[in-house]
Amino acid sequence: MTEERVERILAEVHDDFGMIRVLEVDDYRFLEFGDAIEQSCTFTADPSWLEYDYTRAMLIGALCHEAPESALFLGLGAGTLTQACLKFLPLEDVEAIELRPEVPRLAIEFMGLDDDPRLFIRIGDALELLETAESADLIFVDLYTDVGPGVGHLAWKFLENCQQRLNPGGWLIINQWAADDGKPLGAALLRGLYHRHYWELPVKEGNVILFVPADLEQTLDVEPLIERAETLAPRLGYSLLQLIKNIRPAT
Repeated sequence: MTEERVERILAEVHDDFGMIRVLEVDDYRFLEFGDAIEQSCTFTADPSWLEYDYTRAMLIGALCHEAPESALFLGLGAGTLTQACLKFLPLEDVEAIELRPEVPRLAIEFMGLDDDPRLFIRIGDALELLETAESADLIFVDLYTDVGPGVGHLAWKFLENCQQRLNPGGWLIINQWAADDGKPLGAALLRGLYHRHYWELPVKEGNVILFVPADLEQTLDVEPLIERAETLAPRLGYSLLQLIKNIRPAT
């Protein structure tokens, strides 16, 4: 007989957007929105551990940059990806914009988000606050609600502005839903906006992670990417190579 997993509710709060809950199951804690819609998973022994392929794929997007010093996270969640980037990349200045004020509070209290002096968190709508954010080497778009991707994931002007806020040589990393045909949600819009000059990494959770360079002259060089991933593997505790093999040009 398999041992039944015990689920404990550690916190439950309600705000203007609905319910937020923190659950603990064995060595993991989960941040959920609404009706059991899982937003984030944290391994309590190491909050920088990336449990899911989509977060590991987003870290691969960050490794497209040789030595990023600044990052902007649009959507914080439990902050596991933010933690990983702060730990494993040479970042000096990190900003996160999160819509719901309870999310960073719960992330710090229950999900292991570290009070790192390099990290500045602002509360508000990323679509409105983007124009007042600092430009960055890396920009992550991960704006999900309890019913799916936020409007920013299909908003032409917002996505255009995200790319424009990149520093030269920077990368925009978007956690996009996959449509039934395996292409990213809004594929036609994305192809037009970014002139088909981006790369896709489909993952088993049903997402497609997009890697968008700052300009058309910039390309994704796989060999240095593999080298950086391999160098980092002993510290990460896992290899990113299998995921890197699945990177494809825009479809």
